Amino acid sequence: MQYPEPIAKLIDSFMRLPGIGHKTAIRLAYFVVDMNKDDVAKFSSALKETKDKLMYCSICGNLTDEDPCVICRDKTRDQSTVLVVEQPRDIMVMEKMKDYHGLYHVLNGVLSPIEGKGPEDLNIKSLIKRLQSDEAIKEIIIATNATPEGEATAMYLSRLVKPAGIKVTRLAHGLSVGSDIEYADEMTLSRAVSGRTEM
Repeated sequence: MQYPEPIAKLIDSFMRLPGIGHKTAIRLAYFVVDMNKDDVAKFSSALKETKDKLMYCSICGNLTDEDPCVICRDKTRDQSTVLVVEQPRDIMVMEKMKDYHGLYHVLNGVLSPIEGKGPEDLNIKSLIKRLQSDEAIKEIIIATNATPEGEATAMYLSRLVKPAGIKVTRLAHGLSVGSDIEYADEMTLSRAVSGRTEM
């Protein structure tokens, strides 16, 4: 038996989202069917508004509804440091920490030859342009993920930026709080040792 066409379309739409398999898509589709019309209208409106009103900040590449974004407009932030992240959602994670008060730059991805993503596919040109035009920037903190692609991107950026005389640092990687050494892999232990700090 086939699903009615509206439900089949809804299931197909949900399956296009990352991490949503067929069973979860079915569950979500039937959940939407059971929602009242007002909630469906609000949900639909929120989806449409997200696509209509959001844009990328012309300075840092963060998602925003105003250009430049609220972080780039904030003159109380440390103008000398720029933390480079892979995706806009990474900024929200860093902001929740409340320990970093500098600026950001979003790459919108990482170098990945397998996926055909090279430097020209990332938001790197605007970073270099930004570094050349803003003399206040003294340090770039690279905060890409500790994956082979994230590491390759970090190395590429480091080689690109260092000749300009700007300090390039990388977020420390190593043992997470509450983890046991015996369960850590060699790469994690190696990073933990090389990134050790004085007590």
